[in-house]
Amino acid sequence: MGHEHTHEHEHGPHPRGRGRGPRMGAMDMADAGWGGGRRRMRRGDIRSAVLLALGDGPANGYEVMQRLAERSGGIWRPSPGSVYPTLQMLEDEGLIRSVTIETRRTFELTDEGREAAAATQAERSGRLPWERDGDSDDRLRSLRLAIGQTHMAAKQVAHAGSPDQIDRSIAVIQRARKELYQILGED
Repeated sequence: MGHEHTHEHEHGPHPRGRGRGPRMGAMDMADAGWGGGRRRMRRGDIRSAVLLALGDGPANGYEVMQRLAERSGGIWRPSPGSVYPTLQMLEDEGLIRSVTIETRRTFELTDEGREAAAATQAERSGRLPWERDGDSDDRLRSLRLAIGQTHMAAKQVAHAGSPDQIDRSIAVIQRARKELYQILGED
């Protein structure tokens, strides 16, 4: 027997093409670059970002991802699918080495890696790997950064806040949303 459809399905392309629904979470909105589609970094940018993150000291893969999210103010959250292969590539190139610390695989820069990180820093002239060409408007960049930082703070409240703190946080965010629309409505 056949199945007759009497309802509509809400399917839409996921930003990464895995067929998930069309909804976007707050971080996806911050990553969307204001023009639709999730922000993705080029391989060379990911390589540079990982080198710079390890310049802060040894870290495991998860810590590298956290450092990059924090450094970008939440604007860019690298995925394990981009960070771990990059770590392996940098290890194969002799720029980092892995050591086991308390049963965790930790990565640290080699002497050559420190030189590469310094060269990367100089080559970028202060421009961070997650900053794209076209992001030259400082005000827009500041707005994006503020959104990412607010998102990170809200995640922490969600994780560690009391029910009252969560309720108060929701009210703050709802007021902010209303005030943003009021700003747009001004002449």
